[in-house]
This record gives sequence, C-alpha cells and structure tokens, in this order.
Amino acid sequence: MSVTPPMPDIHHAKYLGLELLSSAVLLLDHEFSLIYTNPSAENLFQFSQKNACGHPLTKLLPGNTALFSILEQVVKNNVGINENELTVEFNGSGVLHLACVVSPLEDGSIVLEFHHLDQHLKIAREEKIIENQQLNRELIRNLAHEIKNPLGGIRGSAQLLERELPHGDLKEYTQVIIKEADRLQMLMDRLLTPHRVPKMAHINIHEVLERVRSLILAEFPDGIRIKRDYDVSLPELYGDKEQLIQALLNIARNAAQAMSGSGEIRLTTRIARQVTLARQRHRHAIMVHVIDNGPGVSEALHDKIFYPLVSGRDGGTGLGLSLAQNFINQHLGVVEFESVPGNTRFTVLLPVRDTREITNALANSNHATKIERKKK
Repeated sequence: MSVTPPMPDIHHAKYLGLELLSSAVLLLDHEFSLIYTNPSAENLFQFSQKNACGHPLTKLLPGNTALFSILEQVVKNNVGINENELTVEFNGSGVLHLACVVSPLEDGSIVLEFHHLDQHLKIAREEKIIENQQLNRELIRNLAHEIKNPLGGIRGSAQLLERELPHGDLKEYTQVIIKEADRLQMLMDRLLTPHRVPKMAHINIHEVLERVRSLILAEFPDGIRIKRDYDVSLPELYGDKEQLIQALLNIARNAAQAMSGSGEIRLTTRIARQVTLARQRHRHAIMVHVIDNGPGVSEALHDKIFYPLVSGRDGGTGLGLSLAQNFINQHLGVVEFESVPGNTRFTVLLPVRDTREITNALANSNHATKIERKKK
C-alpha cells in the first residue's frame, strides 16, 4: 500500500524561502499529485495553492505529454532532468515556453522548478511600450497645443464672416467651418486629457468594473452580453477612480464596437503574485481581463494598436486604446493583449502598492515632465 507524503507546512522556514522565489516551484507526490505550489507558480499556471493541492497534475495541466514523460523518467531512474525548452499548455488555451528542472527527493516526492523563457522578452517589451507611450504623449501634447491656437482664430473669423454675409443661405458654409472647428477642438481636448494630475484615493476595482458594465449596457442595450467572474477577496487599489473607469471603458467599448454591438464580453479579476513590471518586482498585482468573442485584432495592427490615431475601424479616432494605456501607465501598470478570431483578451495589470510608494512615483514622474518642458 502506497503512502502519500504529508502536506507540507508552508509556514516552515524552507517553504518560506520558496515563497520569495521568482521562479515557479511545484512539489508533487510520487503519484504526481500536487502538494505545494509557490506564489510564482500560482501566477504562472493560474491556479491557487488552496484549490489545486491534492489534485493530480494530469488534471491541473492536462495534455502535456512531454512534461509527464519527463516526470516518469525521473521516477523510473531516480535522477533529475534539466529540460531547457519545454512547451506547457495551461488553463485550456494558454501556452507557456519554459525551462524546467525536475528533481526527485528522498521521501519520494518530486520538485519541479520552471523559468519563463519569455520573461526577459516580456520585460523588454513592456519597457519599450512605456518608452514609446511617453514619446507619443509628448508628441501628441505638443501637436494638440499647436493645433488649438489657430482653431480659435478660424472659429472666430467664421463667426465674424457669418455676421457680414448678405444672404442667409451662405451661412451654411460658415456653419460647416464652425462645427468642424468645434469637432477638432473636442479632439484636441481628448488628446490633452491624460495630462491632468490624477486624483488618488483608495478604490475597489469591482466598483470600477461595475460602472464600466453599466455604461456599456446602456450604450449597447440590445446585442451585448456581459459576464462577470470576480475575485471578491482582492485588496483595494490606490488610484484615480475616474481614470481607471475611462481606461477600462475604452477597452470594453473597443470590444463592443469590434463586434458591431452584438456579442459577449467577459470581465474577470484575479490576484497576480510576484509580478515584474518594467523591471520592478511587486508582491501582488490586480489582474483584470476584458475578453470578447469578436473577430479579433488584425495582424497588421498588433504592433501599433496602442498608438494614437491608429484605428482598425471605419470612423474610429484611434484614441481609445492609446488613452487607456496612458492612464494605466500613470498607475504604474501595463496593458497587454492577445487576439485570435473568437477570442480577444486585453489584460490590465495594476500593482498593489501603498499610498507612499505610488505618490512618490507620481511626484517623480511629474517632476521629470516639468524638467523636460523647461528644456524645451
């Protein structure tokens, strides 16, 4: 009769050390059932210690024949194996490219340590996105100011001209000038909106999402269905509620418009542990998914979808996602997306930080902006 190794005490000093590792660690019994996972593994594979422990790995990560072949070799030969390139499917649809070290222990249990091969590329990509966003923000800000000044003159001149016209039917043309000047003025105001100082307070992310949900349903009352999957245990964020509402509303509205007002949007929240954002490690972050079953983002737009004035929709201004990314960046977070026809997922990661940390970061950002303006 086989005996399953006892559940480890995660408060024991040796497991507390594993809690701090950035690499993902799983501890299995001799029958490949999970008996321990550290926070990095919970975040990587999207399951929790509480819900996953006791279940066989074949159930938690089904279909990964290469991984289970390695485990069988380790058990059979009682030697460790180092696999430098391993593809692991998880959560039904996700794919990870990992390096994996599998080691047998004296009590019959097995330790698996995973390193994300894409992590360095991900960090570099996030840094490039933030850098590009800052450059775009300054470019758009300067452009908007240059356009706003002559717009006032054009509109005022059209009004004066309208008063001097002898025939009323000619006023139709001056009205076109005035209306188009007003439209451009509104566009410029939207471009300049992200530059106001955030009004920071403690907020619940689900209040933000519920507001977004109500606005989308009001705008698309007949064809859009919204499903919610919230983790109600999430901690509060310290941020600007209106900016976060606008950011997530822009993402959700973009999804609804991509589906021509008919389809399904899913809003989900989870806690992410041991997250690296732009080379800074965060113990916890709130992860928000906005998922739709629309046609997806065209391949041609994948590298520039967050650029201002770039849109894949006729009549679109190309500002919604750019502003969303800008607002999330101001909260020291990131926006990512992956898209195939029938499944487009935008992921927003917002670090859970204390009041002093985020206030200092915002102050440093504002100080750097002022210095840059003085140079100009």
